[in-house]
Amino acid sequence: MTLLANDLTSLIGVTVSVVLVLFFALLFLVTRYKRCPSNKILVIYGKVGKDRSAKCIHGGAAFVIPLIQDFAFLDLSPRTIEIDLNGALSKKNIRVNVPSTFTVGVSTKPEITLNAAERLLGLNEAQTREQAKDIILGQMRLVLATLAIEEINQDREKFLDLVNKNVGTELQKIGLEVINVNIRDITDESGYLAAIGKRAAADAISQARIEVAQADMTGAIGESEAVRQKQVRTAEEAARTVQGQKAAERDQTVAVAKLEAEAVEGRAGATRDQAVAVARLDAEAVQGTKEAETSRRIAVAKLEAEAVTGENTSKAAMAAVNAELAEREAESRRKAEVARAEADRAIHSAQKERELARLGKEEVAQKEIDRQKMEIDADARAEQVRRLARGEADAILSKLTAEAAGQQKILESKAEGYRRLIEACGGRADLVPTLLMIEKLEDVVAEQVKAIQHLKIDKITVWDSGAGANGKNTTANFLSGMIGSLRL
Repeated sequence: MTLLANDLTSLIGVTVSVVLVLFFALLFLVTRYKRCPSNKILVIYGKVGKDRSAKCIHGGAAFVIPLIQDFAFLDLSPRTIEIDLNGALSKKNIRVNVPSTFTVGVSTKPEITLNAAERLLGLNEAQTREQAKDIILGQMRLVLATLAIEEINQDREKFLDLVNKNVGTELQKIGLEVINVNIRDITDESGYLAAIGKRAAADAISQARIEVAQADMTGAIGESEAVRQKQVRTAEEAARTVQGQKAAERDQTVAVAKLEAEAVEGRAGATRDQAVAVARLDAEAVQGTKEAETSRRIAVAKLEAEAVTGENTSKAAMAAVNAELAEREAESRRKAEVARAEADRAIHSAQKERELARLGKEEVAQKEIDRQKMEIDADARAEQVRRLARGEADAILSKLTAEAAGQQKILESKAEGYRRLIEACGGRADLVPTLLMIEKLEDVVAEQVKAIQHLKIDKITVWDSGAGANGKNTTANFLSGMIGSLRL
């Protein structure tokens, strides 16, 4: 019994020991199974595979083999880095200050995450920020050196794209990526950007003033247009009123004049048409005077309007409106004057009819006789001048015709003589000039004698050997040669 109890105790002790060993072994294995949080990256390093320095896991879990592997975590939380960039040279050698804020973090892309595991694992937060800050400052200066200050200030989108591209590429080499870039302000030491801002503000103010002036001009033109319409309508209504009054007066006067004219119409029947024509001419003269006065007023108004248009643009528009108003007022006055002139003309016509009827037939008849006599005398003188001119023209024509006929006869006679001379030479026309020259030889010799007649010559000796070519002497050959040259 004692032996059995001892065996049972030993078996229990062994069993407990095995269970404890298994428990601690399982506990150890459980502690080596690592889960990766979503805001971190699990980096397993050690013996992780051929040509691999580490194994990066994001959003999962992995078993870390004891003794040959170990692990660490990379934080994915964004890091804010303040960059105080001062005195950086731009493309035109203007130093600018570009304070900015960069937000960076460890990238979750596998190839970039491996760079972070190799270069940032084991570094604290301050060391990581310092590395990123140095890279950002260098790339910012490089980007600013490629851009003019106007491009940096005006095209912020292009500037940020270049910053993201250059800075992001360099940060990826250490496993970081750019999350956000915030350019707080851009200033320069020379005040160039401030001058640009002042100029832009001045341009904006000038444009605003121009727009205000244009609006004021539009309002003034509209107001002038309304006033002009009012004045034109008032003038037109006044003209219509005056015209109606004058028309009524004219109708009344004309009616009275017609009644009075009918009383004397029987006595003045023969001279009425003549008197009416004279009255019409007088009325047309009065109307012409009025129209000339109206044209003069309109021309003066137009010249005044043209003189005013040269002041400035807004005043030119108002002057044009005033000129148009003056023109319409002048037109209204002209219509009123024309209506008044027509009424006066009708009155004068009736009065002249009565006056002409009273004067009687004798004076008009005498004037008609004198007029006809003057017309007859003028016709007689014109006919006399025409006949004299016709006679002189006929005489000149006859003289020229006779001279032409005589000249034609002379030419025909010469032609006939030349024809007969050619026939006498046996049809040899080349001998005709020689014969004609022989006829003129006496005149030629006479002229030569006149040329030498005043020379004092005692004697002339001609030496002639008497024998020459073809049995002729030298003198004969001379005359023959002279005649031959004349023939040629």
